Amino acid sequence: MDKETEIQAAVFRRLLAHLDSRKDVQNIELMNLAGFCRNCFSKWTVAEAEKLGVSVDIETARESVYGMPYSEWKEKHQTPATPEQLAKFNELNNK
Repeated sequence: MDKETEIQAAVFRRLLAHLDSRKDVQNIELMNLAGFCRNCFSKWTVAEAEKLGVSVDIETARESVYGMPYSEWKEKHQTPATPEQLAKFNELNNK
């Protein structure tokens, strides 16, 4: 692995650690503000692995991103989206 790739991997790990420290920030908030969320990282992991000929299932990718099984994370940390959050999400994703 070259230094640039090592740095990018380290930055990604740091980003995941930061998101892990901010479990109060919900995925829908990330989607509404930034256009991506923790689930996007999981889906991108699967897609990029596929490009390299590696099979990674979505649940394994999610566990890597969330630091625990996704179902456990949702139970412990996910709150229901508010009507306002859902309206914003729908507005942004139906353009």
